[in-house]
Amino acid sequence: MWCFGFVTMMDFKSIALICALFSYLTNVDAYFITVDAHAEECFFDKVETGTKMGLMFEIAEGGFLDIDVKIVGPEGKVIHQGERETSGKYTFAAHTSGVYTYCFSNQMSTMTPKVVMFNMEIGDTPKEDVATDEGHKNQLEQMIKELSSSLTNVKHEQEYMQVRDRIHRSINESTNSRVVMWAFFEAMVLIVMTVGQVYYLKRFFEVRRVV
Repeated sequence: MWCFGFVTMMDFKSIALICALFSYLTNVDAYFITVDAHAEECFFDKVETGTKMGLMFEIAEGGFLDIDVKIVGPEGKVIHQGERETSGKYTFAAHTSGVYTYCFSNQMSTMTPKVVMFNMEIGDTPKEDVATDEGHKNQLEQMIKELSSSLTNVKHEQEYMQVRDRIHRSINESTNSRVVMWAFFEAMVLIVMTVGQVYYLKRFFEVRRVV
């Protein structure tokens, strides 16, 4: 009976841990967007001071697989700015409360749109430390957060691997089609040259026979 109660308690703790873990994973969003040539797409998040934020992105399709990235704070201060980046990961803590802006710019492109996959991570609002008897609970909560962060990183890596596989497959298919077209072109050139040489030699011997 004691064993049954122990197992039931362990199952309850496992379920509570899983539920808490999924509650922390709900703040992670993944998006695919298309940024047209000479265009810019921006996204916004409103957070409190001290909140941990993160941006991960990778270019899936388009041109040289590069794009301009900019992160701007509530006061118009540029937190990060990069040009012609293929992928990146940036984490920071909000220095002040307000709206933070993430922008992907394809202004450098004249014709080609870019497909961007990105994730925006928003952490919990920091709380003031209160000396209570719930230290064990806070420690468990911290462990759940760390596990959630690890699972999120694994999820992001899987998504990026899928994007890279998609990019490499597209490159391979494009290369194979070019090789086939080039081989066909070479075969046609060889046939034309063979026919031309046969015709030239035939005309040459016909002229000498007449003479």
